[in-house]
Amino acid sequence: MMKSHAFENKEIAVFGLGKSGFATALRLQEGQARVFVWDDNEGRRSAAQEMGLSVQNFGGTETSSVDALVLSPGVPLTHPEPHPVVKKAQKNHIPIVGDVEIFMQEKEAGRVVGITGTNGKSTTTALINHILAVNNCETAMGGNIGTPVMDLPQLGQDGVYVLELSSYQLDLTPSWQADIAVILNVTPDHLDRHGDIQHYASVKQRIFQKQTSEGVAVINSDDPFCQLMAEDILKNGAQRVLPISTKRPLQTGIYVLNGILTDKTERGMGWSIDISNVDSLRGVHNWQNAAAAVSVVRSLGLDNEQIEKGLRSFGGLVHRMEQIDKKGKIRFVNDSKATNAEAAEKALSSFENIFWICGGRAKSGGIESLSPYFSRIQKAYLIGECADQFETTLAGHVKLEKCKELKAAFQSALSDAKAFDEECVILLSPATASFDQFPSFEARGDAFRTLVEGERS
Repeated sequence: MMKSHAFENKEIAVFGLGKSGFATALRLQEGQARVFVWDDNEGRRSAAQEMGLSVQNFGGTETSSVDALVLSPGVPLTHPEPHPVVKKAQKNHIPIVGDVEIFMQEKEAGRVVGITGTNGKSTTTALINHILAVNNCETAMGGNIGTPVMDLPQLGQDGVYVLELSSYQLDLTPSWQADIAVILNVTPDHLDRHGDIQHYASVKQRIFQKQTSEGVAVINSDDPFCQLMAEDILKNGAQRVLPISTKRPLQTGIYVLNGILTDKTERGMGWSIDISNVDSLRGVHNWQNAAAAVSVVRSLGLDNEQIEKGLRSFGGLVHRMEQIDKKGKIRFVNDSKATNAEAAEKALSSFENIFWICGGRAKSGGIESLSPYFSRIQKAYLIGECADQFETTLAGHVKLEKCKELKAAFQSALSDAKAFDEECVILLSPATASFDQFPSFEARGDAFRTLVEGERS
């Protein structure tokens, strides 16, 4: 873990005590900073006191001695309007940063790979880390996935930090500089926090800031916003642009067509591999993730054999098109992370003969956009608050059953799948938030896993 020596004897306020807030406050304190923390949640304040942290409300504090405010990524920085603590810091000219900024000042050695994008960044981050780890490279993964950056170890000169970064984190990291930076896509999301998609895209583009001529920018050339970024870098930047695509061959770069990944980089020299039979990389969206990951590890010097070993042994991410089991002709797939229609589309486009468990607390837009995939669905099992809304959309197009709760939906889907004559999948891909019946999408996915595992016994 990293001690924050750069802030020794400085007074630092930490606002927001999620995992990253706690980790940052503790590392700062271990590095002899004078730290005080606050969270609007009383339980988190109590936990902080038990950890030996000084709890003090920044909003009601004299700020003349505060050297920096470390802000949780979940606290509004600009839109819909700055949080009151942000306004106070700005009024008093106090720098506002996030935990990744602290990390950038404390990292002693090693290369940094940063991954962002509206969708796919977690899988891509995990895949890069896996390919490196399975080939005995020194690597550490964190950021917006898994381990807070301040809980990562100090790596050696040849080590690689693989960091997933949200737009919120990029907004709070003025000194961000990656050896290799990846952007996968930009689609409308978090606009309540960024105002409009143009500003959202501009924040995402910061993944490439301050790269030198030794840097590599991996950019999805199929995405209009990303393509504009590539053009801007080619005109004004110093780094090398490495495009990826799942729609067309590239003269230079890495592309995947019909499941065949082709590496047309200088080091790849046209090498190709069929990844269509890798279950954890099923679907065009995962082919894009694989192209990005291969671009990174190739740039880091891995050879064909090492890359193939990593791709074929990747198990995928929990709750993201996670194959829990296959029993005879029936696959059981947990895609609980699909909390909106756009995310559920990835799974619906990747399977046939789907017994689809969906529903929960609806998000704006509903599931009308999924109509091109209705023909893949043998039957839908509706749960949660939005069952009536989803029924209206699906009625007349898809056989359906209103089940209210996950257990009943699973039992009905299992009964129907067993009676089906072909290979099929029982798919939990809710296209909704979980909060009507579960505290998180993880809890929802774990409940589905428990039901599946109950069938093994």
